Amino acid sequence: MSHKILVVDDEPDLELLIKQKFRKQIRDNELQFVFAQNGVQALEKIRQHDDITVVLSDINMPEMDGLTLLQKLHELNNPVLKSVIVSAYGDIDNIRTAMNRGAFDFLTKPIDFNDLDITVKKTMQHLEVLKDALRSHDELVAVQRDLSTATRIQQSLLPRTFPPFPDRPEVDIYAEMLTAKEVGGDFYDFYYIDEDRLAFVIGDVSGKGIPAAIYMAVCRTLLKAIAHQIVHPGEVLRKTNTLLIPDSEDATFVTVFYGVINIHSGEMQYSNGGHCSPYIVRASGQVEQLPLTDGFILGKIDHLDYDAKKAHLEQGDTLFLYTDGVIEAMDSDSNLYEEDRLWTYLQATNGSSIQDIVKGSIADLKRFAGDAQQSDDITVLTLRYAGVNGS
Repeated sequence: MSHKILVVDDEPDLELLIKQKFRKQIRDNELQFVFAQNGVQALEKIRQHDDITVVLSDINMPEMDGLTLLQKLHELNNPVLKSVIVSAYGDIDNIRTAMNRGAFDFLTKPIDFNDLDITVKKTMQHLEVLKDALRSHDELVAVQRDLSTATRIQQSLLPRTFPPFPDRPEVDIYAEMLTAKEVGGDFYDFYYIDEDRLAFVIGDVSGKGIPAAIYMAVCRTLLKAIAHQIVHPGEVLRKTNTLLIPDSEDATFVTVFYGVINIHSGEMQYSNGGHCSPYIVRASGQVEQLPLTDGFILGKIDHLDYDAKKAHLEQGDTLFLYTDGVIEAMDSDSNLYEEDRLWTYLQATNGSSIQDIVKGSIADLKRFAGDAQQSDDITVLTLRYAGVNGS
């Protein structure tokens, strides 16, 4: 069966290189290629060629970039149209955004054409399996059932009783999650690792549905088990990453922020594995963003080291953690909510309870997004340090 691939890139030599690399498949009619130089042209090509099954797109392009194109492709609601994005090596923010907007896989520049060949074959195989699954009405119903099951898996694993430790008033905690239509892999957790230290974590698994929900459950369980054995947050992430590698298939990975707070002193140590950097809302109303630590996403590359940094919470200070579904929420014109708007919101929360801060942040996001459907889970976790004499 022939597959038609749309290549979206403004580099003039790429068309010739691809035709040369895949000349045998083109000659044997296994693959057909269509080319566009930006997202606007790509959408027009898709309208002209309704049999396109794969879009290979660069991120940085004129007129309409690759991330905006991904959002537009997601809105087409075509289950047998898959996207592979091309990004600069180490551009984790854009790669994470692309995966959350539905990209099937990613490649890094400069393109390794052997890697491209493998990725194309893997995508083709996935499409054949998917097409087989969608050929009957019963299978379509099963897909919906899978999404419902994924939601139940996700919700059943998240702490939902607040305050979670009524006999430990030193730290107050509250969290909420808005689940996207296509269930993602957001999660949060918190637990005492000894009498003096409270561990907390927030994470975001790439992908959707049951695979993301199961991977999330595995990641959450590993983190909790390792946290009770290892004190250093960076070592917790390093060990978790090593154990996740055998369970990571295709493009699956997870971003994680993990921290430990001493409830008597307010001293906090944390490590960040490619996740959004949290904010501290001081009791005075001042807002600070935690400095990043050196740490890559988990589940993709083995033998990585993760460092840790320290911060101090005074009585009344609030730690605000979130997933990228917050800052990447979009309105109907594809404008992003972004960190600047979140910062502005947090500056106006002085004196608010942590419940009001969380609920208010979600309400502000909803006002911004309006009726636009969100493609990613939206999760917020807050901790307020009350001190040893907390109330």
